[in-house]
Formats: sequence, C-alpha cells, structure tokens
Amino acid sequence: MEQGLASAGAVSWSNTQPIEGCGDAIGLAEAGQFIEGFAFFAWSDLYNDVRFLMQWNSLAQKATEPNAFAECWYLESAFAALDPNGEVQLAVLQEAGKLVGVMPVYMAGHYAGLPIRSCQNWLNYNAFLGTPLIAQGHERAFWAGLLDRLDTSPGNAFFLHLTSMTVDGPVARALEAECRATGRRFALFHREERALLERGLSPEAYLEVTLRGKKRKELRRQQNRLAELGQLEFQRSDGGEGLDVWIDEFLALERRGWKGANGSALDCADSTRNLFRAALHGAASQSKLEFLALRLDGRAIAMLVNFLTAPGAFSFKTAFDEDYARFSPGVLLQIHNLALLEREGIEWCDSCAAQDHPMIDSIWSGRRAIGRYSVAIGGPVRRAAFAALLFAEKAKGRLRQINAGKIHKANEMSS
Repeated sequence: MEQGLASAGAVSWSNTQPIEGCGDAIGLAEAGQFIEGFAFFAWSDLYNDVRFLMQWNSLAQKATEPNAFAECWYLESAFAALDPNGEVQLAVLQEAGKLVGVMPVYMAGHYAGLPIRSCQNWLNYNAFLGTPLIAQGHERAFWAGLLDRLDTSPGNAFFLHLTSMTVDGPVARALEAECRATGRRFALFHREERALLERGLSPEAYLEVTLRGKKRKELRRQQNRLAELGQLEFQRSDGGEGLDVWIDEFLALERRGWKGANGSALDCADSTRNLFRAALHGAASQSKLEFLALRLDGRAIAMLVNFLTAPGAFSFKTAFDEDYARFSPGVLLQIHNLALLEREGIEWCDSCAAQDHPMIDSIWSGRRAIGRYSVAIGGPVRRAAFAALLFAEKAKGRLRQINAGKIHKANEMSS
C-alpha cells in the first residue's frame, strides 16, 4: 500500500470553517531533523523551531516572487485559525543547510465536485496568492523535489493541483520547464487577470492617465461635498501604536455593510476574526503592515489594509461605510493609496481583487495573470487516469467557450 501525505478522507474548508477530515499525515520528517533536499514537515513540529522560523523570514526577503500569504507570520495565523488539527503540511526544500523553498500543502478530497483526490497547495478564502516562496535559482529544484516525492509516494492523490499561481512569473515558468524536460503532462486552467498597480509615474500623473478628466472632476466634487459634512482626514499607520483599535474599527465597518448582511464579513466567525487580527499583528511585527483610513469627524468611513513585501505589496482588505456611498469614500481612499507609487522599495501592488472588478480596474491600469495548474504524478496508472481527466477538463472548457460564443452571438442579433 502506497504511503504519502495523508490518508484518504473528504475535505471541507471555507473562509469561516477550519479544515476537516483530511486524516493523519504519513511519511513526515521528524521535528528538529535537518533534511538536505526535499521533505514534508508538520507545522506543529516546526512552530517552535527558532532556526527554521528565522530562515523562513529570511527566505521571504529574497524569494524570487514575493507572496505575503506564504510568509511565516501569515501562515502561522492561518494555521491557528483554520487548521486546528494540523492537517496542512509544509513542503520544504533545504540546500546547504538553508531553507530555499516552502509551500503549504494538503490532501484535497474533491475536485470539480467529484470525489477525486489531489495534493494541493493550501489557501483559505482570505489568502489571494498560492505561489510558493522559493529562493532565486532554486525554482526548478523545488518543483523537481516535490514531483519526485509525489511520484514515489502519492498516497491517494491522483495529481498535483496548484491554485492561484502567478502565471507569467519565474516560479510558474520553472514548473512548466520541469514538466516539459521530464515529459510530464500538465495543464493551465482558469487563467484570469486582476488589477495591478505598477511604479513608474507620480500619483498625480498616474491618475491623469487612468481616469478621464470628467471622472477626476467628479471625485474632487465628492470629496468637497464630504468635507462640508465635517472634518475630513486621511490617516496612515504601520500598526506600531493602537493596532487593536484600528482592527476593531475595520471589523465593525465591514460587518455593517453587505458582507455582514450575507454573513461573509470577517467578524461573522471566530476563525476569520482571529485570522485577521493575528495576521495584522504578525505583519506589523515584521514592519510589513500599512493601514489607511478616511475619517469624517474622527469616524472611519473607509479603511484599507496593505501588506508590504518588497519589492511588491498586496492590497489585502478594504471596507467603506455604505451610508456615505454617494461620496465614493472607498475610491477616495484608493486614490490616497496611490502614494504606494512613491514608496521606497515597492515596485508593484497586487489588488487581490476579482477579475473585472468595477472599482479598482478603473483606477489601476496594470494587470496580473493568475491561474491554476494540474500536474501528473505517480506511476503509469495514475498518469493514464490524469490524461483522461485532462482530456475531459479541456473538452468541458471548449464546450463552455462554444456556449459563451452562442450566447454572445444571440445577444448581438437581438440588440
């Protein structure tokens, strides 16, 4: 019987619930044991390992692609809030006594609504990038080590599934190169593009390029009308003082809006509330937090959280008071957020927004491609099953494209 990451079991997790039913981990490296090369570790065996945590923080500073959601301070918060049973594991590459690659993984019990198991990079609904942290020059070695381990010990996984990956970056290119070099089947599914802020212009010049003069005039009018209601103030904080007060304000502000009404606000569940609070404290402890607020007579009517992971940044969360929606407080705060363009060490900021987001897409002109990969693992039987799955998935994708084309054509004929 093959052994791998975890025993069989259904997986169920969301933005409000911890992971359940993955089973006990198998074949993990022992706590405190140095493994030259690739290994899987249980997080519970590492969270007190000072040497490992220091190396993880160091890796984040020199990673080929920054990812706030793969850094130690964020994942420690996420594990505590959403994985109390310790079922998520860390895929780790160490070379010459140094940590050069890390990615959280788990055994997913379903794929596309079917009971098809896969080894998958782990995200929660409040993490917006799944790209692993890998030191420059070690990208191919990380993927080679992971795939080799899954070939020999795939457990019950039929394939490797990687979600929310940057598509055009060096980490994804290394994965594709490793697959091609070894004759391994893989496919990129569900590519989308989300807004990206890129350095190059001053905030004023950037706004002139991205927004029409009429829209800029309207925003100035809205800000002036808002200022007539009381004292209007933009604030910025690194979380050094009064962070819990800011956190409480944000949670309350978000819950008062539509997210609170449909139960998806962070404050609607202990798990997401605890994740948010712990992650912001963790970011602040590493000098990677930026909190912005637009206040009217001292009351926050729009708030925004950035994670600063030079040379990039991530716009993590935003909320606004819907009672003032006619003044566009969220947009006014985003314009103030363009100060990132002049922040030392920051070259870009990922919006973490959905594709075609009506607000941020109209302000940020850059785009970042995000997608999910499926990769073959194991021996001939698994790879044959994966080839069939790949064929079915591609056929379903082509059918969706055909149906979308028919709908578009019908709409054109009726207009």
